[in-house]
Amino acid sequence: MENKTLYIVVPCYNEQEVLDSTSKELKSILDDLIQKGKISSNSKVFFINDGSKDKTWEMIKDLNSSDSTFSGISLSRNKGHQNALLAGLSVAVEHADMLISIDADLQDDPVCIEMMVDKYLEGYEVVSGVRKNRSKDTFFKRFTAQTYYKIMKWMGVDLIYNSADCRLLSKKACKSLLSFKEVNLFLRGLVPLIGYKSTTVEYNRNPRLAGESKYGLKQMLALAGQGITGFSFKPIKFIRNFGLFFLLSGLLTSILVGCLYQTYDLYYLIGVLIPVGIMLLGVTMLTIYIIGEYIGKIYLEVKERPKFFIDENLETEDSK
Repeated sequence: MENKTLYIVVPCYNEQEVLDSTSKELKSILDDLIQKGKISSNSKVFFINDGSKDKTWEMIKDLNSSDSTFSGISLSRNKGHQNALLAGLSVAVEHADMLISIDADLQDDPVCIEMMVDKYLEGYEVVSGVRKNRSKDTFFKRFTAQTYYKIMKWMGVDLIYNSADCRLLSKKACKSLLSFKEVNLFLRGLVPLIGYKSTTVEYNRNPRLAGESKYGLKQMLALAGQGITGFSFKPIKFIRNFGLFFLLSGLLTSILVGCLYQTYDLYYLIGVLIPVGIMLLGVTMLTIYIIGEYIGKIYLEVKERPKFFIDENLETEDSK
């Protein structure tokens, strides 16, 4: 079946609790799509073991040995969700015509897989999954997510609102994505830069099948910062504006202190200026940190270190 091979790319980090149910669910979806003639019988579920410390990789190998529908790779160590996903895409793209990425916990409703395939068959190269709503999120998570998207839009970063890393890429779109050389990855920001014919599908956000999320507040904040400093120079412009503001404020304060020196006691004036000085020190340290973030990213980019190493590749073993 020409141009209809689908690989479902699934990053995994310590996902032994959900892998059994996830594999059954995705296998069922593939079988249904094959029966309907929408994808070829060569289609697979492609797992990426991101340096898991539990039995995730052993379970993936067992699935592969019992059913060729399942395949995957194992990275030499944990490299994070974005690098693991990119590693999976880089291998799967050589065997697939279309690739769908989805997390192992299946909180992104796998029902969207068929909708994405339908859009691909209509001629779309990129199909992004978008949550219908965030009603199941906590108030804090919903508020921070919505605020983040607004900030990113204000900074000029082209993001699809309420999208995550659940998306379909054609072979052409995936190879274009892989041509980006950034070490500091933020795939949600890179995918819209590809262009090509794109659309979205909506889905509901499901509860996690089992276990706990491996993507906590720390990881989400790091990814958010990656998106801001990786795609916008506005923080640098903010520093310039802050500098001008405090320079003018300092001049006005100096004039004011000179005028009030004869009226107020010197100790009173010092008591007023100390908090102002502490505030300025805090602003200075913050600006140094922001500049340091950009310099740190430049430092990592110029090294051009590999983003991941593949320890085992079941696709290679299957072909022997």
